[in-house]
Amino acid sequence: TMSLREHALSLFHAALGTVRPAPMLKRALKLQGDGCPQLLVKGQAFPVKRDLYLVGFGKAVLGMAAAAEEILGDHLTRGIINVPAGIQESLQRAGMQEMLLKPHSKIQVIEGAKNNLPDAEALKGAAAIQELVEGLTADDLLLVLISGRGGSALLPAPIPPILLEEKEKLTKMLASRGAAIQELNIVRKTLSVLKGGGLAQLAHPAQVVSLILSDVIGDPLDIIASGPTAASSHSVQDCLQILTKYNLLHNLPKAVETVLSSSPTKPTAPENYSHVSNIILGSNTLALEEARRQAEGLGYAALVLSAAVQGEVGRVATLYCQLIQLVCLGFTSLGEGPPGDELRGNLLQLATELQIPGLDLDEFLQALRGLGPSRPVCILAGGETTVQLQGTGKGGRNQELALRVGLGLHKAQATGASSPQGSCEILFLSGGTDGQDGPTEAAGAFCSPGLVAEALQEGLDVEAFLRNNDSYTFFSQFQGGHHLLVTGLTGTNVMDIQAILIRAM
Repeated sequence: TMSLREHALSLFHAALGTVRPAPMLKRALKLQGDGCPQLLVKGQAFPVKRDLYLVGFGKAVLGMAAAAEEILGDHLTRGIINVPAGIQESLQRAGMQEMLLKPHSKIQVIEGAKNNLPDAEALKGAAAIQELVEGLTADDLLLVLISGRGGSALLPAPIPPILLEEKEKLTKMLASRGAAIQELNIVRKTLSVLKGGGLAQLAHPAQVVSLILSDVIGDPLDIIASGPTAASSHSVQDCLQILTKYNLLHNLPKAVETVLSSSPTKPTAPENYSHVSNIILGSNTLALEEARRQAEGLGYAALVLSAAVQGEVGRVATLYCQLIQLVCLGFTSLGEGPPGDELRGNLLQLATELQIPGLDLDEFLQALRGLGPSRPVCILAGGETTVQLQGTGKGGRNQELALRVGLGLHKAQATGASSPQGSCEILFLSGGTDGQDGPTEAAGAFCSPGLVAEALQEGLDVEAFLRNNDSYTFFSQFQGGHHLLVTGLTGTNVMDIQAILIRAM
């Protein structure tokens, strides 16, 4: 029989496969007919009356554009995409030809936003995109490819006379005073030509079809890459409130003052977006669905916990440890007694603290109870945890989460004489879908309570590795890195994916 590790690996690759740019576009996008051709996107039809144009921005857009051009062929008139500096070379080096444009492509590639910060190159790309969309007519069709990761930094076009430096300085001042990322984004959007629906407005009256790869919890259209083709839910008033809150209203650059005082106070009405269709092509939810299908195919009873897991990595690890213990209790007859009730109570308390959007833990626990004791269980989840960096070690949030879960399970087993885990084989996997977890070459890691026991026997201090944020070094010590998940660059990004596999021994 396959090992749990092989199963977990195949689930992760199935999830990745469904959000890789080429297969994702080929499933969703078709061109039909010759006379007046139609673009079919997930079953919706858009007539190509005259010219078809393409623009795009973000980390995964190069692969999306290559696949789109293959599907559109000669119908594509012209395209411009803004992608992160160095990405073509990285993909070339990784041998990922399918993610690169063909030599005589009609799509111009501009690389910018080094280190994911808006720069002169990104500004040049944004200006080229702006110029293209401003010239469109009612008979044109504009296809917009948006990849959340890096999308915002690649579309910097401050409203004149604001200079990029001034907008950046203001953003830095806000950040240094403790403004949340949501607040920074509202200010950025308000001072931007293309964000917050600006791109869609400039493209009017052309038909705009946006294909979006989401890297944000809950897939909010106006937040992904700062929502260039979605109606903004914020107004200038919101921006002024934020500047007031952080005491910045009175030392703003002159140009920023000018723009804020002359901007319309109401956001553009939703009916002014009737020429726009925003379609989410790839997301964490879709990736998890695919992993669930794969798990069922392998004989697991599979459940998706949530695609919106967020919070401090230690708290999230505790949540997973308690879930695992509850499943193991279910394999014995103890699940319905006091130990099970206590675990369920703790879990509900923790879920409330973590405030995971849309998670109905009660319902999830009911579904768990209904699984019966015989089949192996697979629990899937996704989202993005946060790590407070304290040490100087090498790691990433996925490797740290995996190690914390392994350690938590080991401790629970060591303290509870009647610990239910003894009768279970358990594996936990956490991985980033972009293939990069922190500054390491791993995407994440596999961990089991047995691995932690082995480490302790060899005299390794697991807690010291965690204190130093050194999870990569920890996993590298075993069987030639066998516990590290290494995928290489994937060319996509829908946040992180976790899989818990449990079978009775």
